[in-house]
Amino acid sequence: MSFESGKIRNVAVVGHRGTGKTSLVEAMLFQTGAINRLGTVEAGTTVSDWDDDEQRRQMSLAASLTHVEWRERKINLLDTPGDAGFQADTVAALQVVEGALVVVSGVMGVEVHTARVWARAEELQLSRVLFVNMLDRERADFYRTLTALREQLSGRCVAVQLPIGSEHELRGVVDLLHSCAYMDPAGSRESDPVPIPDDMADLASEYRERLLDAVVETDEELMEIYLGGAELDASAVAAALKTAVTRDELYPVACGVATKNLGTHALLDLLVEGVPSPARKPSPVETAGGTVAFVFKTVADPFAGRISCFRVYGGTVAADSTLVNLRDKAKERLGGLMMLQGKEHEKASAFQAGDIGVVAKLKDVQTGDLLADAEHELTPPRLDFTEPVMSFAVTPKTKGDEDKVAQALRRLHEEDPTLQLRRDPQTGEQLLSGMSQVHVEVAVSRLKSRFGVEVELHQPRVPYVETIKGEARAQGRYKKQTGGRGQFGDCVIVIEPLEGHVGYEFIDQIVGGVIPNGFRPAVDKGVQETMAHGILAGAPVQGVRVRLVDGSYHNVDSSEMAFKVAGSMAFKSAYEKAQPTLLEPIMEVEVTVPDEAVGAVNGDLNSRRGRLQGMDPKGGMTTIKAEVPMAEVLTYSQSLTSMTGGRGDYHMQFLRYDEVPAHIAQKLIESAKNDREAVLA
Repeated sequence: MSFESGKIRNVAVVGHRGTGKTSLVEAMLFQTGAINRLGTVEAGTTVSDWDDDEQRRQMSLAASLTHVEWRERKINLLDTPGDAGFQADTVAALQVVEGALVVVSGVMGVEVHTARVWARAEELQLSRVLFVNMLDRERADFYRTLTALREQLSGRCVAVQLPIGSEHELRGVVDLLHSCAYMDPAGSRESDPVPIPDDMADLASEYRERLLDAVVETDEELMEIYLGGAELDASAVAAALKTAVTRDELYPVACGVATKNLGTHALLDLLVEGVPSPARKPSPVETAGGTVAFVFKTVADPFAGRISCFRVYGGTVAADSTLVNLRDKAKERLGGLMMLQGKEHEKASAFQAGDIGVVAKLKDVQTGDLLADAEHELTPPRLDFTEPVMSFAVTPKTKGDEDKVAQALRRLHEEDPTLQLRRDPQTGEQLLSGMSQVHVEVAVSRLKSRFGVEVELHQPRVPYVETIKGEARAQGRYKKQTGGRGQFGDCVIVIEPLEGHVGYEFIDQIVGGVIPNGFRPAVDKGVQETMAHGILAGAPVQGVRVRLVDGSYHNVDSSEMAFKVAGSMAFKSAYEKAQPTLLEPIMEVEVTVPDEAVGAVNGDLNSRRGRLQGMDPKGGMTTIKAEVPMAEVLTYSQSLTSMTGGRGDYHMQFLRYDEVPAHIAQKLIESAKNDREAVLA
């Protein structure tokens, strides 16, 4: 069945890891009859977490597409990962929906990733509905969490549901919008609503007044009726609430227990009544009146090939139609269209504007591509994927598998653009970079399970460099006589440091032709080849200006090779006299941690030779900015997790090179010397 735009709701289910997003999606699938039994994350029986790695780790590692039908509406649910290491799919999912369902734990409240996805949704001007989950747990408190949501996310968060009872004595939820209650179904489907229990009447009345006050403030007509003392019609209040949510004026807060299917009925009503349809929100893509679809996610399946998930922004995408990829103007034939329900798929004949669908085996379509019915100059929505923060050196377990590993990793990169493989030109290592250690480990696991290749991970080598602090002059004279034609090259160079210890500069200051023009580039080449390995730790040399000031040549014996050797000899001699020194990369690190962990994290950064640059506290979390040597943060992820109980997050980028402290430089030089001797032995 094909749904028109006004009857579609696109919702990304987002929040911190461990808040029960997957269980909530499972409950909605169960309540609507899309599935017959309520699966659990612990048993590995949920629709969303179908991947072996997800079931083993009991956490979502990729966005999963599901859909339900409720009150003659189709709700597309995108269950996203809550771990910061797997945020690429969250970024993409938020780009193609009109609403975000933000799930928070009734025990933990607002956590670091909650605040991050909220800010992202705010940036994209998405309508937001919140669900306070796990209210049957010990120390769970809906009212404390509601206060935290108002203080840390937005003062416009307003309760539309209340729990009946608390912790282990939770019995149901009150729907303030419709003045009714739903009692705990204990894992069965929720039945029809019942009257609000007498012991909740006063509290429900108080919070309903607060809800009505918040809603009527956004609607002048309702305000007049309300102030006149007349009873407000529930459908009119629901319509005004929907308009307020669409315009980002209010953020309704629902509650329940996903694993017991409690609160699901009222939440589904809220998604239908509160989240705007694609018809009510402006499209981020100018469609020019034709058919336009945006590919926001790619799944690399070893059997089905490339599976493309797309959102239709204009027109109708029909099975067996042909569209143009606007990136390379290539035509793509869309064979069988599908709707995904986790890993299961069902055939679809067409998708209307606003809907989300799937198609397999397109020739060369990548995440971020726009497909249209004709060539247009259209700008696709921007997917701002974060740069990876952690790298590991990767080597195949079986010799000769390098190409297979690279090809398999390219497939995984198509699926997750934050996973990157690159070769370090300095160390020669193949580096696999990701958002966290778990992110990289999952990629390695998928290499084996999906593509049959095994690799080993090692800590990457730090790309140290060498430079000079002083000026020096030296002569390089190469003379070789072997009976026939000899070799002769003679040059004098002056080397001096460049500002900032970066770059290389060669200046030809030869006067009077003491070295012919044809031989001078050879001196430059000899110098550069020698700079590839410094004398301290064998690291590349940079931040040097070389001036070629004098020399001599022989009419017969001089050659480019001779002057290249002479240039190399001159540089080695000058370099030893120019106060060579070792430099290390300094990273700009931004760490976001709970306020109570700030002291421990600052102390740890200081112990890593970090220099604190400032702190920015906001809503129970503090962002710490620091400059830390790369060598000290290669294993930072595990330490941060330990110090913050998994609630800390960080990202970093290269800032500059700084001189290595003498005592550390001495150890590195000794180590490099021992390595050289071991190779020669």
